[in-house]
Amino acid sequence: MESMLLIPVIDLLEGQVVRGVRGDRARYRPIESALCRGSEPLAVARALCEHAASGLLYVADLNALTGRAPQTGLLASLLQALPGVTLWLDGGFSGPPAARAALDTLGEAALRVRPVFGTESFQSAADFECCFPAPGGATAENAAAPALQGLLSLDRRHEAPMDPAGAWQRPGHWPRELIVMTLDRVGADAGPDLRTLADVQSQAPRARLFGAGGIRGEADLEAAQAAGAAGWLVASALHDLKLRPR
Repeated sequence: MESMLLIPVIDLLEGQVVRGVRGDRARYRPIESALCRGSEPLAVARALCEHAASGLLYVADLNALTGRAPQTGLLASLLQALPGVTLWLDGGFSGPPAARAALDTLGEAALRVRPVFGTESFQSAADFECCFPAPGGATAENAAAPALQGLLSLDRRHEAPMDPAGAWQRPGHWPRELIVMTLDRVGADAGPDLRTLADVQSQAPRARLFGAGGIRGEADLEAAQAAGAAGWLVASALHDLKLRPR
């Protein structure tokens, strides 16, 4: 069986790492971690990656996700200071043009960034299809530019998809790597959402699935792997030392 990827997460808000709880972004507060002191992004990112022995780091730019200016300088600093790390970046991208604009500000380091397109951020079906055309199809925008190799995050909250564009209902457009993001479980010590993972797996049996939210300890990671997850995005359980060092 392929080994389970443990992918640490940082949520960035106004230059600090904050603790995500149930997707209620208005109430996020600076992180308090047993791994390091303070909420300075580089210190937190380095501590998480070392504890998880991970060359991947998921970064949510909450400024960008909430309609403010993206934290471009901070992202560039993280990439410079962590040369062996690849970022999965959720910057509230509504489609390829927005993602490319963000990557263009990062210069050569952008080669180590994969954009995450969350269903919460698409504004129309056309935006979604532009980003993820059906197999064999291509939009004019996609034909004119190199592929972004983005990930699709299937976002849920309050037992319902966050999905203005109807992307959840169009598995024929889903890429081969999917994040199953249950925001109600983030920082809630509530266990992973394996039911939704199974539902997605039934619709996309050949996809690699990465869950997000709810991990309480090693037993939850084992259950997630047994359920078919290729990896899981984790923050709170790492900060609270509920997962052993890798």
